[in-house]
This record gives sequence, structure tokens and C-alpha cells, in this order.
Amino acid sequence: MHYSNPVTELIKQRFSCRSYLKTPIKEEQLQQLEAYLSTTQRVPFGARTRFKLIAATPQDQNALKGLGTYGFIKNPRAFIISAMEDSDKGLEDLGYLMERIILFATDIGLGTCWLGGTFTKSRFARKISVRDGESVPIVTSVGYIAEGSENGIIRQRAKGARRQPWDKMFFDRRFGTPISRDAAGAYSVPLEMVRLGPSASNKQPWRIVKDGAIWHFYLQRTPGYRSGWEMKLLKIADMQRVDMGIAMSHFELTAKELGLRGEWQVREPGIEKPDEQTEYTVSWVGD
Repeated sequence: MHYSNPVTELIKQRFSCRSYLKTPIKEEQLQQLEAYLSTTQRVPFGARTRFKLIAATPQDQNALKGLGTYGFIKNPRAFIISAMEDSDKGLEDLGYLMERIILFATDIGLGTCWLGGTFTKSRFARKISVRDGESVPIVTSVGYIAEGSENGIIRQRAKGARRQPWDKMFFDRRFGTPISRDAAGAYSVPLEMVRLGPSASNKQPWRIVKDGAIWHFYLQRTPGYRSGWEMKLLKIADMQRVDMGIAMSHFELTAKELGLRGEWQVREPGIEKPDEQTEYTVSWVGD
């Protein structure tokens, strides 16, 4: 299913909406969301994921009862709950798919906000009937943007200034050699859409190295940000891996919109990494 608006505009328009109108979402829009969630979409790493929409309607105002967000979100009218079979790259695939869903919600006039960490033992998990071997790492709130949330839109329009600069994220052949927009050519637009993407605590952990027609994606972990042992101990999802899936989604959607063909492949390039926090994820191999 295609978006009705350019994906570049949707990426620029979308912001983390934490306050919604109490108005129930129109049935037509709920049906559109349900249809999109049921659409089979290929994922780069083949992980098994599923999603469920839970919405308050005029006929069922109590549908969201007990699905608390600890005051973080005001008046959500719906939630999209994710469930994922545990796998090596499941979180990347989940971020990849959820971002597509979020951009679709943006396309039909709805606000959204990522809620990440772990919901496996929560009422959200019971709503999606979580199965053995599955976790519930991500939930997204949905609704009509409340008056006053325009500040979020203003912040979103200025977000380019709050993101890391181009030369800290995108490189030519090796780390430490920034790639110019001219050298990136038509791919300068997908790269910019990656740069504008949302990420946990706005850490922007993605790094991309161009090598000919191949774009290698790396995760550069933020030092001290939810270390591996801490996540395992607290059973918290590794949100920086989810961030990589978001970056992949932005890159691919924009490239295809521009007619740039390619596919995801895992082919470790052997490029020298700048530090121990940097790890290879995947490569976009252009035609």
C-alpha cells in the first residue's frame, strides 16, 4: 500500500505527539490502519512480527482501560501493539516495519508517539495475546493531535538543527572521511531522511559508509546509554537496534520514491571501525 503524500514530506511532518484530542478516531481511518497492519510486508532480516490495533470507539469507550502510560501520553485514542519472535535481528525488522506504520498514520492525518522498552509482562501483552518465544518491545500511541501540540510541529520543523551534522554520520569509503552531498549524488536525499529520523533519546546511533554503489549501515552505540548487561538484567529492549530499523526504513522508502533501486544484504565490508561501540548491521546494495 502506497502513501498518498511524498514520504519525504511525511518524515518532515511527523513528530512525537504526546497530547491528543478526546475525539474517537473515525471508523474509516481505523479501517485504513487495520488494512495496513494486515498487509504482508517483507522485512530485511526475515523476523516474524505482528501488530494489533486497540482503539476506543463510541461503542466501546473502555477498550483502552488499564493501558496506562504513566502520564507520559495524554488522551491516546488508540494504541498499536507489536509482538516479535525473538531473533538476532528482530528489533531491526520491528523498527523498520513500525516506522512504515507510523508514516502511514501520519499520511491519513493522525498523530503518533513511540513508546519503547518492554511491555512483555503488561496489559498490552495480554491485549495482543503474546505467545511463547515472543516479546512486546514497542507500542505506539495514536490519535488526533491536540491543540497546543503545534509546539511539537514547530520543534519538528527545526529538528534539522538539533540533529547531528551530516559530517558526523555519513562517510566515504572509511570512517573519518565525511562524504559531501555532491559525492552522495541522488542518495543525498535518503541520507538526509535518515538524519531527520526519530531515535531513542535522540541519540541517532546510525552511521553510513559509502563504498562504490554500496551503503554500509553501522550502529554506533552511545557510551553509557543502557549498556548490554543492563538491558538483559532489566529485560529492556535494545532501542538503538530499533533505531537502525527506522533508519533503514527511511533510506529505502526515500530511495524507491526517487527511483533508486537496490536491496538489503548482509556483507561485512571489513572497514576499520573507529571504536568498540561501532558494529556492522547491514548494507544497501544499489543497482
